[in-house]
Amino acid sequence: MKLDNLRLLVTSFEECFYFYRDTMGLTVTWGEPSGEYASFEDSGENTVAIFNRQLMAEALGKGELPSFSNSQDRFALIFRVEDLTEEVSRIRGNGGDVSDIRKQPSWGIESAYIRDPDGNLIELMSSIPKSSWDESLLKEDDRYSRQ
Repeated sequence: MKLDNLRLLVTSFEECFYFYRDTMGLTVTWGEPSGEYASFEDSGENTVAIFNRQLMAEALGKGELPSFSNSQDRFALIFRVEDLTEEVSRIRGNGGDVSDIRKQPSWGIESAYIRDPDGNLIELMSSIPKSSWDESLLKEDDRYSRQ
């Protein structure tokens, strides 16, 4: 079994199309802004797709259920980047509202966050040197790397 793509079910299709193409800078591999489905490729040939949420709900016999609920995030798209400062600057230059960069030594990364027009959470991250990691993470890393 192999994961083919990540498909986001969205209500603001056209806005999400432009967000992933223009703000995030992903390459369109299928679809157009006025459509119901589109796919995008990152620089590593991974695919993120968007699809009209109502159409998927109807296909599953769930079209009568609410499309939004007020709850904590259930997933996040994580993009590893080489230069987080440069990537945040690029996305901001494209109109994206990206958070400030946060160093997270307990996770071994630095990260910044943005949401697409449908509210989906996106993390941009890069690794920080092991010398900056918290002691607990170093112990975990040692434990799992020996397995």
